[in-house]
Amino acid sequence: MAKLYLVPTPVGNLEDITLRAIRILKEADTILAEDTRTSSKLLHHYGIETKLQSHHKFNEHKTSEHIAERILGGETIALITDAGTPGISDPGFLLVRTCAEKGVDIETLPGATAFVPALVNSALPCDKFCFEGFLPQKKGRQKRLKELSTEHRTMIFYESPFRLCKALEQFAEHFGSERKACVSREISKLYEENARGTLQELLSHFSQKQVKGEIVITVEGLSRKEKDDEEE
Repeated sequence: MAKLYLVPTPVGNLEDITLRAIRILKEADTILAEDTRTSSKLLHHYGIETKLQSHHKFNEHKTSEHIAERILGGETIALITDAGTPGISDPGFLLVRTCAEKGVDIETLPGATAFVPALVNSALPCDKFCFEGFLPQKKGRQKRLKELSTEHRTMIFYESPFRLCKALEQFAEHFGSERKACVSREISKLYEENARGTLQELLSHFSQKQVKGEIVITVEGLSRKEKDDEEE
């Protein structure tokens, strides 16, 4: 039966993909990829010869309707992004919503996503958390940080390596410089780093080095003691 498959792909190590994901990618009629050049490397590694088609944030508004109609017409289509699970700070939501509205069968495979290993490795409470993804770069950023200053759950953010120190400065300003946090980068790659400490300690650490790769920042939520101190 024709359907839309959402297939997670490795965030770093190419071995972090399931056997089922490889099978689905081989059996699909078409693979939608965020960047066909990036995805071609993964597909070549696993001998996957399925036709690739570009699907990204700049064209998904125009193409989602047509893709849904193709699936209704009998095609099986798999959606992948450059890394991780489609729809999590990556293209995917608009296509899923369009397909759901049209009654297309949708199946999402479990698999890699950057924030889960970062959260678990942070040594911060992971029983309750909120995922913020990428904060607005300008408009709305300060307002959102002010709102999050009273958040009790562990908070997870994605950030560019070029804006890491600026983000840590802003977090220290709104959450307090002694708030515990963890910066994870190059997850599952050879030079993976999970740096833990206070926001001030992390700012001092990363101010002295240049970093690459996707960044996940995990920040401790407001403690009961901090809340009581604020109310006094």
